[in-house]
Amino acid sequence: MAAVKPEEITHLPTEQLQGLEYCIDSNPSWAECIALGFQHYILALGTAVMIPSFLVPLMGGSDGDKIRVVQTLLFVQGINTLLQTLFGTRLPTVIGASYAYMVPIISIIHDAKIATIENPEDRFHASMRAVQGALIVASSLKIILGFSQIWGLCSKFFSPIGMVPVISLVGFGLFDRGFPVVGRCVETGIPMLILFVLLSQYLKNFQALRYPFLERFALMISITVIWAYSHLLTVSGAYRHSADLTQRNCRTDRANLISAAPWMKIPYPLQWGAPTFNAGHCVGMMAAVLVSMIESTGAYKAASRLASATPPPAHILSRGIGWQGIGVLLDGLFGTMSGSSVSIENVGLLGSTRVGSRRVIQISAGFMIFFSMLGKFGALFASIPFTIFAAAYCVLFGLVASVGLSFLQFTNMNSLRNLFITGVSLFLGLSIPEYFREYTASALHGPAHTRASWFNALLNTIFLSSPTVAMLVSAFLDNTLERKKSGRDRGMPWWASFRAFKGDTRNEEFYTLPFNLNRFFPPS
Repeated sequence: MAAVKPEEITHLPTEQLQGLEYCIDSNPSWAECIALGFQHYILALGTAVMIPSFLVPLMGGSDGDKIRVVQTLLFVQGINTLLQTLFGTRLPTVIGASYAYMVPIISIIHDAKIATIENPEDRFHASMRAVQGALIVASSLKIILGFSQIWGLCSKFFSPIGMVPVISLVGFGLFDRGFPVVGRCVETGIPMLILFVLLSQYLKNFQALRYPFLERFALMISITVIWAYSHLLTVSGAYRHSADLTQRNCRTDRANLISAAPWMKIPYPLQWGAPTFNAGHCVGMMAAVLVSMIESTGAYKAASRLASATPPPAHILSRGIGWQGIGVLLDGLFGTMSGSSVSIENVGLLGSTRVGSRRVIQISAGFMIFFSMLGKFGALFASIPFTIFAAAYCVLFGLVASVGLSFLQFTNMNSLRNLFITGVSLFLGLSIPEYFREYTASALHGPAHTRASWFNALLNTIFLSSPTVAMLVSAFLDNTLERKKSGRDRGMPWWASFRAFKGDTRNEEFYTLPFNLNRFFPPS
């Protein structure tokens, strides 16, 4: 057998992914941008509806309250996305509701002073005002850490080997939002998963008028087909004798969003009343803010790679976190119920469509704002069954996770040190949150269960987040374990030119603010 030459099997590290058609500052035609923006809007609906659908009933709210929260969340989500793409990192990232805030919000809902309110509507408003107050106070943490450049200074301790587990677990850590939800209604979930993979991967080379239509709009086509199929099953009586849980997950007429939605309503600040402030609630919410900062840092680095941009420098990361703090402040003022961070599924869609254009995301923000005011039309799209979104998440979350793994090419994976850091961080990042989830499911409270509810929310929130656990473990090991001897093995020579704003000319091309606003946010 002939020997294979090393150059024939070696794949050199590449700073940018191959095959991306549009990068952060190159744009498709306006018609294509609008269609792709609408596709990002449809995808963002999943989390925007899931979180209120779970929390509003716990708070005592009605279907009308639920659709008002969804409308408000989408309205502020659109504003926050525009702020982030114009003045924050300027990466093509949708800023949406985050599951990181669930633990402190549930802790507020179960607070003795609120839970004992007998009237459900009064309890809902009391819970909402308490959540608003906690978000307003907690937003100061992001604003201070961001605009003061403290988060940028912290990011200088991150290396490629240390960020691999964080970016990967931004996707892998959401595995419970994927197939476990698909399994609640396999009749629609599995066909959606198969069709999405088929259109986006196996039929992506099919072109209509020299345009890769199936690859660009695989998600929209798949959702439309499976949504129609699901509605056909519903009206034909396929679930008539099924269990109530199956009907809630499979039927298209159980969301009760369209009937409860007004034809037109514009969300406005303090629509639920004056926020209330409690020190314990605020401390717990600050833990969620910290978790969302870490998750967003990993998501920003994944988005930069999928948009053919350079890894965001420390100054840009800080600026993005600062504007996210402004976004959380708006969440608290408007009453969106949940704080915001980078939408991971929309980051994955950048890779699936191979379009990383900033303009597309800004147009999707326009759709969010527009349809949030037209209640009936927005509720129509928001009534798509969750299992359809979960099937798409199985692909998109996995794609984001694999982008994290791609950073390994810049490190020496023949180093036992690097193998140790990567393996231990990934394993603990999955294992510790799983322990907290299992404990909570069996005991109906987290492992941290003291008389101080703020302390419980603090620990349970931090250790339920896979990227946060991975960041704590990998950053500690990477900066204490043979750090000086392993500079090249850690991938620092590759990362060095991107860590400062003016270290690479492409940094200025991708991240410079419009309207000459850089003078107000001087690069470090």
